[in-house]
Amino acid sequence: MEQNGIFHSVCPLDCPDQCGLLLHKEDGKIVKVEGDPGHPVTKGHICNKVRNMAERIYDDKRLKYPMKRVGPKGEGTFTRISWEEAIQTITSRWSHLIETAGPESILPYSFYGNMGRLSAEGMDRRFFHRLGASRLDQTICSVAGSVGYKYTMGGSLGIDPEDTIHSKLIIFWGINAASTNMHQVALAQKARKQNGAKIIVIDVHKNQTGKLADWFIPILPGTDSALALGLMQILFAENMVDDDFLKNYTVGHEELQEHVAQYDPVTVAEITGVPVEDIYKLARMYGETAPSFIRIGNGPQHHDNGGMFVRTVACLPALTGQWLVKGGGAIKGNSAYLAPNTEYLQRPDLLKNRNTRVVNMNLLGEALLTLEPPIKSLYVYGSNPVVVAPSSHKVRKGLAREDLFTVVHDLFLTDTAKYADIVLPATSSFENTDFYTSYWHHYAQLQKPVIEPVGEAKSNVDVFRLLAKSMGFGSEPAFTETEAEMIQGALDNPRNPYLKEINYEVLADQHYQKAAVKPLFLGTLPTPSGKIELYSERMKADGYLPLPTYLPLVNDGNHPYQFVPGPNHNFLNSTFSNNSRHIELEKEPRLHMNHKDALDEGIVDGETVRVWNDRGECELKVLVGDNVLPGVVVSQGLWADANGTKQLVNTLTPDRIADMGGGATFFSGRVSVEKI
Repeated sequence: MEQNGIFHSVCPLDCPDQCGLLLHKEDGKIVKVEGDPGHPVTKGHICNKVRNMAERIYDDKRLKYPMKRVGPKGEGTFTRISWEEAIQTITSRWSHLIETAGPESILPYSFYGNMGRLSAEGMDRRFFHRLGASRLDQTICSVAGSVGYKYTMGGSLGIDPEDTIHSKLIIFWGINAASTNMHQVALAQKARKQNGAKIIVIDVHKNQTGKLADWFIPILPGTDSALALGLMQILFAENMVDDDFLKNYTVGHEELQEHVAQYDPVTVAEITGVPVEDIYKLARMYGETAPSFIRIGNGPQHHDNGGMFVRTVACLPALTGQWLVKGGGAIKGNSAYLAPNTEYLQRPDLLKNRNTRVVNMNLLGEALLTLEPPIKSLYVYGSNPVVVAPSSHKVRKGLAREDLFTVVHDLFLTDTAKYADIVLPATSSFENTDFYTSYWHHYAQLQKPVIEPVGEAKSNVDVFRLLAKSMGFGSEPAFTETEAEMIQGALDNPRNPYLKEINYEVLADQHYQKAAVKPLFLGTLPTPSGKIELYSERMKADGYLPLPTYLPLVNDGNHPYQFVPGPNHNFLNSTFSNNSRHIELEKEPRLHMNHKDALDEGIVDGETVRVWNDRGECELKVLVGDNVLPGVVVSQGLWADANGTKQLVNTLTPDRIADMGGGATFFSGRVSVEKI
C-alpha cells in the first residue's frame, strides 16, 4: 500500500449525496479529506461531517483491540483480550444457546452506520441466515415513506437529480436538505441563478434550508398530507391539471377529483396551520409553473401517518403532468436504479427455517423486555440503539439484563457498547474494500483500502468470516468469496437493466459509474396497472384506504407540545456526536420554542428547561423565537447523555409503529416543557 499520494474514495455516511472524495496521505496516514471535483454530481463540495473525518479515524478514543466487560453493564469498564478469545467466547456462547434455546434466541441489530453494501448487507446477512438467528426488520429510517411511494409509483424511482437544474419551482417538503442533502440545495441554487427558479420549503421548523428559501411555509407536524390534498382540490377546481397526462398515465383521477372536494382551503388551513391565502398561492404557483420539482423528505414520514403522506404527495406531479417535463417530477428516493442482486449478496437461501421470527428494530426495547421466547444474545454493528432507537429508556433497561449476552462491533465505545459483554474494534470505510450505491443520484462507486487497519480493527466481512469458521461452516462457498467476487456478483442483477454497464472492473478503473437511466415515461411503471396509481386497488387489498387521505396522528397523551427531534448539521444520527471537532462545530443541543409559548410558560431565551413526558425527560437549553409554530417544539441532533447531562431525546420518542412498512414514529410524540 502506497504511503503517500492522493487517492479516490467515497463518503460512507448514510446520506443521499454519497460524495466522491480525494484522500491525501502522508507517511501512511490520511492528512486531508476533500471532495473529488471530477464527480459528476458532488463536484468537489463536501460537508463538515466528512471534511473532518480524519480526526475521527485517528481519534484517541477509537477502539484498537477486542475487549471483555469486567464491570457492571452500562459502566463501560473493559479489559483487553485477543481476537482468538473474543471469537471463541462468542461462538461458544452461541453454540450453547442454539442447543438450549434455539438459534432464534440470537438477534443481530444493525443499520447503515457504513453504507458499504458488503459491510451493511453482505457477509453479515449470509452468516445470520446460515446461523438461523432471528431476523431484524430494518425499519427505522425511511420504510414508511418508501412503501407509500411504491403504492403510487411502483418503486423507488424519481427523476435524475442532475435534471433539477432545469426546474423553475423547487419544493423541499419536510427535508432539511442543507444539512442532509446539500447537493440538491446546490442544484436548486443553480436553477435559481439560471432559470429564476423559486425555492419553497415546507417544514415544521425554519432550519437552515428554510432560511435559504424564497418562501418558507411553516406547518403543524403530521398534517402534511392534508396540505397536499388541499393543493389537489384547488388544482382540480381551477382546471390546472393536465387532462391528457391523467388519462394516459394514471388510474383513478376521476375518483381522486371527487374525493379531494372535501379538502377545501378553509378546512385544510384549520388542520395544517397554513393560512388559506397561502394554500391558494402555493397551489397556483405549482399549477402554473413548469417544470416543478418536489424533493420529498423523511421528516413527515416519521409520523403515525407517514406512509400515507408520501403516497399522497407523490400524486401531485401527475396532476400537472410534470413527469414529462425535464426537471419536473419528484424524488423520494432513487435506490431502484442501482439495486444490486440482493439474493446473491445476502443469500436468504441459507436460512433453512422460512418461518424464522422477525423483530422490528423500532421495538428493540420492547423485544428485549417482553419477547417470548426471549432474546438471549444481541450482536450490534453499524448502529447505536441506546441513542438512536425510539423509547430508548426501554432499550437501556433491556440491555442491562444480566442474562443477555451482547456483542458490539464498532469504532468507538458507544453508549450501546458500554452494555456489551464483548466489544470488537471495527475498521473505518477507508480501510475496507466495498461498493456504494446512492439512493439519490445514479452513480455506483468503489472503495479500495487507502490505509491499513488501525490497531487490530477488522471489517464486518472479516469478522463474519471468523465467526463462520469458528461455528464450523467457514469453508462453505458463501463464506470464502473475496470482496471483489462479492461485488462482481452483486452487480450482476438481471432484474435491473440499469446496472448492465456497471461491473467491478469498470468501477476499479473509473471509480464511479452511472446507471443506464431512462425516462419513467413513456415507459411502464412497476405498479399493478403499469401507471401512476392515484386510486390503488393494491392498497385496498392490503387494508388501506385506496385514495390519498389525511389521517390525524394517534393520541400521544395530554402534553401540550408536539415534539420533533430532527437532525442537526454536524452529526449524522449518533455518528460524530462523540468527536470533539464535530461537537465544537455544533456547540450544544437546543430546544426551539415559539415566543408565545415561552411567554405563557415564563421561559426566557437561553434558559435550560425540562422536557418530559410519560416515557422520560431531557434537559435542554431553549431557543425562543418564530422558527416553529405555537404548540410545537423542535430539537436537533442525537446527543448522548454525558457528564451527568440529560439530553438523550429518544428517551421521549414513542415506539409506536407507523401506518406502513413498520416505520418509526419519532416525530409523533408529545411533551411538556417547564422551567427548571
